[in-house]
Amino acid sequence: MAAKRETTYVGLDIGTTKVACVVGVAHPESPDVSIMGLGSAPTAGVKRGVVVDLEDTVSAVTAALEEAERMSGTVIEKVTVSVDGSHIQSLNSRGVIAVSRADKQISREDMARAEDAAAALSLEANREILRVIPRSYIVDGQGGIVDPYGMTGVRLEIDTHVITASIPAMKNLDDAVHRAGIVSNGYVITPLASARACLTKRQKELGVALIDIGAETTGIAIFEDGKISYTNIIPLGSNHITKDLSHALRTTMDTAEKIKCQFGAAQKPKAKDATKYDLSDIGIRGSLLARELNTIIEARLAEFCALITRELAKADGGAAMLASGVILTGGGSKLKDLPEYMEQQLKLPVALGQARSISGIIDRVKDPAYATAIGLMLEDLEKPQTADSINDKI
Repeated sequence: MAAKRETTYVGLDIGTTKVACVVGVAHPESPDVSIMGLGSAPTAGVKRGVVVDLEDTVSAVTAALEEAERMSGTVIEKVTVSVDGSHIQSLNSRGVIAVSRADKQISREDMARAEDAAAALSLEANREILRVIPRSYIVDGQGGIVDPYGMTGVRLEIDTHVITASIPAMKNLDDAVHRAGIVSNGYVITPLASARACLTKRQKELGVALIDIGAETTGIAIFEDGKISYTNIIPLGSNHITKDLSHALRTTMDTAEKIKCQFGAAQKPKAKDATKYDLSDIGIRGSLLARELNTIIEARLAEFCALITRELAKADGGAAMLASGVILTGGGSKLKDLPEYMEQQLKLPVALGQARSISGIIDRVKDPAYATAIGLMLEDLEKPQTADSINDKI
């Protein structure tokens, strides 16, 4: 067990191909959170970010937790959990209330009522509000207020970002967590968790898009003027490239994945390129022309970048307002030359994200595939603070 003066914080990322668990501890004398445990287990119980096989998911979650417990020397009881899948939807909403106190001083209760007013949305029967994130407040017509507590006014408005989810999908995810013997300390969608780990306050102020590329989904979170502007999860990920290779090369998914990881790159094919890869390097007989491989990969990446371009245009100010460009995270971001390729396609600066403000066994978690789990752990550290920590602390 960890020393009693220390409290551990845990992030649990339940992805399509793996479950990752990160355990951290905060020391009063250090601004960084020390990573003290990491667990990972493959899973086949999740498809496109949604639990489809409860037993398999529970087994994977249990295995990841046990590995993280052994490494950290702690018993994990509560975790902050990722939510993924295209069932996630979001919109910006505004709530308006009259300040209740006789002296017209704005209280926390007034702020909560304004948030409730913004969340009073007409949803489909099978949907629920997952999170309401305050973006800014307006007091008697004066906008751009971050925290109106204690200010004087008659009319209080709040501008929020509301994230909704499918009730059945959340119920299955919740069941998987509880059947693994732990309690959820909250749910955070994958792109916001990765943003919590990798983005700086300066990037958010200038405008930035975080793109978390998973196996079968890609999460997008856009920040403008320091506030969350847009989020979405699209059903397209790095496994689609693997499937393309599997079909085109008439090979198994496992072999196609090996070829992608060893030789694949985000490059436009060159007709005169005679480079040939010897597949015996990965235990496979035969060879493969680089231009043939690049042709298959580039066809899917062109579609991917076209989708991302349309997503970026949905932000308040559009792609033109993203002075900090695009930050890539997730396992799919490790494809060779991907930032350079996307930079050409999106006409924006593109870079790989790196987790900030952490120490400890960081050599194990530098992999961008763990960005979401680290962000969830950092979110767990902030509990039970209010949801606006997503704006102020990621």
